[in-house]
Amino acid sequence: MLGGAEPARARPGAIGPVPATGDEGFRRLFARPLVVLAPMEDVTDAVFRALCRRLGADLCFTEFVNVEGLLRGCRRARRKMTLGPEDQPTAIQIYGADAGRLCEAAEAAAQAGAAFVDINCGCSVAKIARRGAGSGWLRDPRALAAMAALVVRAVSVPVTVKTRVGMGTEPEMPIVDLARRLEDAGVRALSLHCRTVQAGLSGRADWSWAARAQAAVRMPVIVNGDIRSAEDARRALAETGCAGVMVGRRAIEHPWIFREARALLERGEIVPAPSVAERLALCREHLAANHAARGEPWGVRVTRRHLAGYLRGLPGAARLRQRLFACDALDGCLAILAEASLRLGSPGP
Repeated sequence: MLGGAEPARARPGAIGPVPATGDEGFRRLFARPLVVLAPMEDVTDAVFRALCRRLGADLCFTEFVNVEGLLRGCRRARRKMTLGPEDQPTAIQIYGADAGRLCEAAEAAAQAGAAFVDINCGCSVAKIARRGAGSGWLRDPRALAAMAALVVRAVSVPVTVKTRVGMGTEPEMPIVDLARRLEDAGVRALSLHCRTVQAGLSGRADWSWAARAQAAVRMPVIVNGDIRSAEDARRALAETGCAGVMVGRRAIEHPWIFREARALLERGEIVPAPSVAERLALCREHLAANHAARGEPWGVRVTRRHLAGYLRGLPGAARLRQRLFACDALDGCLAILAEASLRLGSPGP
């Protein structure tokens, strides 16, 4: 049953019985196929989550929260965990190498209002994995499942895991057996990046692993990797039988993918690409919101990673991007965008 409405079934070799969290909201969340904003460091902050949610994202994840930084009171970690009243449903994603510290951080995430707590067991960044955090947990799937069981017992909110299919050096990828172990540990959903740790972000994501994992468990599996269009979302769901798709890098440059995917999945409708006016309006909105959240110049600078994609395909986009990237002031950026609106015959704000 989607959302883990029943206690996990015991399997041979499973960790002791773990009660499932009876959260009706979590079950309702999976009543339809989800289109999810992936957790991305320095990307999925509160401003970007709000923007993607308005454009159709069903569920958002925070940036990665380092448990050690959080527990020693790091201001950056606390910022990542701050959820406003409208920032729902949002999962707070935590990462660390010590099961006990992960439990402490999960308790803090639950108190912060997380819809659920997600454990990052898939980050392939070497300095993180070498320390045993992120994808480092995949070196010992039994230890990963035991850690997840401890976190499940520590909090009253649902616990989920995001991981990859394996390290990439194993003769057989462990993900199917791991999915079963995680379900038995009380984990309520699994987000699966369908590449190995060794592959990083290269090569094609192999969605067949998500299909195998979903067939092996009753909890929802969310397929991640190479979801770059509404058609990709439709095809991934059809091929895997998964409960949702997770969009990562494509959302950075084209957050309209959420409304495009929702329209195709719900109504079979192909919606028009965003207009010139809408692209420029999103640039203004994102700049202003980040400026309000972070001030100058950082609010302007952190928006730059998105602007190239928002402007792609517009006449004179390269020159417009150069001018925006050279300006650290909100008023200056808005003036540049106003000039572009006039030049392109698009109504301004």
